[in-house]
Amino acid sequence: MPTKTYKEMNDIENIRKLREVLKTLPKFCKSYFISLETTKSTRTRLSYAYDLSIFFEFLNQSNPYYAKMNMYDIADPSLLLDQITRTDIEEYMSFLQDYDKNGVNRSNKDSGILRKLAALRSMYLYYFTNEMIRTNAPSQVSVPKRHYKNIIRLDVDEIAMLLDYVESGEKLTASQKRTFEKTKLRDIAILTLLLGTGIRVSECVGLDLKDVDFNNNCIKVIRKGGNEDIVYFSYEVAEALSNYMEIDRNNILPLDGHEEALFISLKKQRMSVRSVERMVKKYSSQVTTVKNITPHKLRSTYGTTLYNETGDIYLVAEVLGHKDVNTTQKHYAASSEDRKRKAANIVRLREK
Repeated sequence: MPTKTYKEMNDIENIRKLREVLKTLPKFCKSYFISLETTKSTRTRLSYAYDLSIFFEFLNQSNPYYAKMNMYDIADPSLLLDQITRTDIEEYMSFLQDYDKNGVNRSNKDSGILRKLAALRSMYLYYFTNEMIRTNAPSQVSVPKRHYKNIIRLDVDEIAMLLDYVESGEKLTASQKRTFEKTKLRDIAILTLLLGTGIRVSECVGLDLKDVDFNNNCIKVIRKGGNEDIVYFSYEVAEALSNYMEIDRNNILPLDGHEEALFISLKKQRMSVRSVERMVKKYSSQVTTVKNITPHKLRSTYGTTLYNETGDIYLVAEVLGHKDVNTTQKHYAASSEDRKRKAANIVRLREK
């Protein structure tokens, strides 16, 4: 029986979780989620389910009218959705700013509220388009304005300091040093790959041994949505990957089901997204305490550097795997940190 790929294993786990969440939603939601199977990834469908569960919990707990209804047994969407007004949706958006769930305080900024409203709009649109409801309250609500954050990335000097630190293992205790020696080549390979290609952390941990091609200096990745893509890498990335694979990876005997994984944890399993996030935080915190560096910030570092060097936003979009160049435009064609630093010295307050 062939070993399942990282994506296949993730999809199976997401579907399992989705089925559990669907048990907590009104019965009519089942047809909506079936309609998403051909257009949305399992991760997106699961996110929609989680977001919709918050909406229905809000109605049940915060609104006396809906609290009297056994909404979870409703099979006809019109019996519930047609009763919801624009005011109900606006109250829900206000609720999302700060609320408690399972004894834990939760809050959402505009981006989080937008995402949850998008899930609600998608569900309503499905039933409205298929003439199963007469009203569409979410479409009547003004959406919050999205505020784009400045890109946080590592400078050239910080990149060098980070890689140098991982190679040297300075400031580590004797115990930490022993663990460090076991993972050093792997960690250098991961950091160099993320910084040198801009791939997503999920794409990184999803790599199998067969996905690396040293003849053409490229890797095969599975992008968001499940599409395959070829990403090329430099000689620096090739060297880091080759060192790890020849010295460490070839001498590791992974657990069953993880034999094909490129990056293996100390537990002899495929590394998870969370484990890479922790690794990046551990090393980057020794280089900068001002910037909160994550794997996505390493992706931003690559994208910003590539744009600054080439000025070609279409190339950046293609290499990063963005489906819409407008996404790239919003994030990478804005004022760079380098320009802002130069601006700080242009205006003089006193003549020397």
